[in-house]
Amino acid sequence: MPAALAPGSVVAVIGAGAMGAGIAQLAALHGHRVQLHDTRFGAAEQAKQGIAAALEKEVARGRLEAGAAAAALARIATLVTLPDACLASLVIEAIVEDLAAKRELLAQLADFVAPDCVLASNTSSLSITALAAGIRHPERVVGMHFFNPAPLLPLVEVVTGLATSPQVADRVFHTAAAWGKTPVHAASTPGFIVNRCARPFYAEALRLYTERAADPATIDAVMREAGGFRMGPFELMDLIGHDVNFAVTRSVWEAFFHDPRFAPSVAQQELVAAGFLGRKSGRGFYDYAPTAVRPPPRSEPAQPLPPRVVVHGAPGAAAALPQRMAAGGVAVEEGLPESRFLGPVLHVGGREGGVWLAPTDGRTATMRAVAAGVRDVVVFDLALDYATATRLAVARADTCSDEALALAVGALRAAGIAASRFDDVPALAVMRTVAMLANEAADAVVQGVAGPVAVDLALQKGVAYPRGPLAWADALGVAAVRDVLVHLAGHYGEDRYRLSPLIARRAATGGRLHG
Repeated sequence: MPAALAPGSVVAVIGAGAMGAGIAQLAALHGHRVQLHDTRFGAAEQAKQGIAAALEKEVARGRLEAGAAAAALARIATLVTLPDACLASLVIEAIVEDLAAKRELLAQLADFVAPDCVLASNTSSLSITALAAGIRHPERVVGMHFFNPAPLLPLVEVVTGLATSPQVADRVFHTAAAWGKTPVHAASTPGFIVNRCARPFYAEALRLYTERAADPATIDAVMREAGGFRMGPFELMDLIGHDVNFAVTRSVWEAFFHDPRFAPSVAQQELVAAGFLGRKSGRGFYDYAPTAVRPPPRSEPAQPLPPRVVVHGAPGAAAALPQRMAAGGVAVEEGLPESRFLGPVLHVGGREGGVWLAPTDGRTATMRAVAAGVRDVVVFDLALDYATATRLAVARADTCSDEALALAVGALRAAGIAASRFDDVPALAVMRTVAMLANEAADAVVQGVAGPVAVDLALQKGVAYPRGPLAWADALGVAAVRDVLVHLAGHYGEDRYRLSPLIARRAATGGRLHG
């Protein structure tokens, strides 16, 4: 079997919705004769008209030659009946996300296409093994999961079921690459790579919201401005649609036999019940009415610059913070190589009093204060890059005074950083999210879903994370991520935060997740 589908061969796309139309457009642009079918009367022809309009826009933007657009459109034909796809070398189904409906369709297709025709499903989370069961030549059934919109988003998950031939998976992989996509291999497990490993991005934000640690606008701002994520979790859930996001979470949770790590959020369930589905309904976590004003993130009021900052221990990833404070006019001094905090810490203020400003290690600020035997402790969140972050989440210990908090805020202000105060929750926002993303990604590697390179690549290309979570954990130190997860588990007492065996092993040996 050739590595990639031959140019000019027939690709049949079954289902002419937004995803099916996008896949048809992509295949036609790369030289294939495309057959587009939908059971809804007129839907395939309507989809072809939509493809024509999309190609015209690309021509108008200068991204596509007019001749290439016309040739691609000419290669797309609409089919009246399924048997008309009998000459296809590759069939991609993109119908409703329902196991029974997809199995019935694939069984019908298997009866009249050639035995070597590849039957690919664009399912986002259904089992490829289950889809292939009972179908003639099940070894040719494979997952080919595009992300919407298919012509634009780069990732394709190539999903192998128990019966899938390695040669078939390889052919689909190379075909996707020939179409300009970034393919990754994945085993058929619930959610594959992206829809499984991305769950903590939403789940931890929803937990912070239900605990009233901060409001959605503030959490979103911290995740963007400190974490480097393109969108915050609440605005992204509003964009996806809460009905869709909740359904995927519930599907993964049920497929994993109600593993608490994937448990859906009651808060999101309430939004779905109310019909507050996000942008498409006009209301979700945010109001999308024409006259609505997006609430701003909460920031602590500006405070005077503190007299000095003393750096105790090696600040590591946060080394840019005292440098920025010094550039902002604060006297920065080097302190002791070790501190009572058993980690890097900044002492802000005069020689008497002041506040201890520490990076989060997964414990609450109150726990840090008790452990160190001091009262005035403020912890700050993780940043993708402390040299450029414009906002950080902070939390103060229950014993911390207003005056001490003001000193910490003033020091961050000197660095050009807005402080968004959270309730005293463990690991704040960015750190807990990154730790849980890395933990889930590590479990996916342990369980053979995909290798570490593929997992990180999928999350960067599929959901635009600023860094692969496994590489991010390596940069932080796997032992540091382990400690955050252990502290989260200790605080909540839930199996949700159990440690991945891969992180436990690599942390114990000083190894890397990409090692």
